[in-house]
Amino acid sequence: MRNYPEIASRMFGTPLMLHPSKGDIIARAFGPRVLGQPDATAHVVGGEQMGLIGDPLAEWVDDRDLREQNGIAFIDIEGSLVNKGKWIGKSSGLTSYEGIISQANMIEKDPSVRGVIYEVDCFGGEVTGAFDCAERLYELSQVKPTIAVLTDHACSAGYLLASAARQLVIPQTGICGSIGVISMHVDMSAWLAKEGLKVTILKAGEHKADFNPYEAIPDDVLQQELAELEELRVEFAATVARYRAGRLTQQSALATEARVYRGQKAVDAGLADAVARPSQVLEAFEAELSRTAG
Repeated sequence: MRNYPEIASRMFGTPLMLHPSKGDIIARAFGPRVLGQPDATAHVVGGEQMGLIGDPLAEWVDDRDLREQNGIAFIDIEGSLVNKGKWIGKSSGLTSYEGIISQANMIEKDPSVRGVIYEVDCFGGEVTGAFDCAERLYELSQVKPTIAVLTDHACSAGYLLASAARQLVIPQTGICGSIGVISMHVDMSAWLAKEGLKVTILKAGEHKADFNPYEAIPDDVLQQELAELEELRVEFAATVARYRAGRLTQQSALATEARVYRGQKAVDAGLADAVARPSQVLEAFEAELSRTAG
């Protein structure tokens, strides 16, 4: 069973590439329940073993687990993104980088796949694993034609993954961007004092208890964390600029200051390539692949 404390460790006190409105919703809905109530068990494909090296999901899944139509494979990037997760697709609102990478590996080896659609509806997720996953999708884009189709959102880590496609199509009402990093810290000290509770932290090492929820963050620790978040933002901007070479520069990506852009404004800003309804894209993509093959 998944415990809320384990999930909380993924949400608080760690860098996230997540749209701030989504972070606010998660924090308000999830915050009161971080003390250990059980959650529903996600559908697990490969057992409880951990680890990413060597693509451990490969032995548990095959091409029957891929969504494919007329030689076009689909990789769904939906919900909140997490690093490790032994499943393919979305489970309990989460999509794992591990599952996405495993699908990319299968698709690259499959000669029957002519092209790939990254179907994206995602506000972001964990920094851990995001860049490796995006790079794997970018590598796949060098081998097979790819297109990212937003249905309707690609924000933060979701945008990082979408940008790895050769083309990115957004609906008129869709949004993308949020090229930035966020971290949330819960300060429980006022609540503890109100309840008449005092937590004594014993530590060896000056920074061993940094970001604990029982004290306010010291200013020097806060400034260091902000500097590290900025380093990640710069890396984020450099990566999407490399993926979208000639359409978006690192300077332009940084200049967005983590804003999101809707529809045609995203195209004008260089974050997307065209505005179209998702239902229109599949037919056009099939036609393009047929012309290229011919």
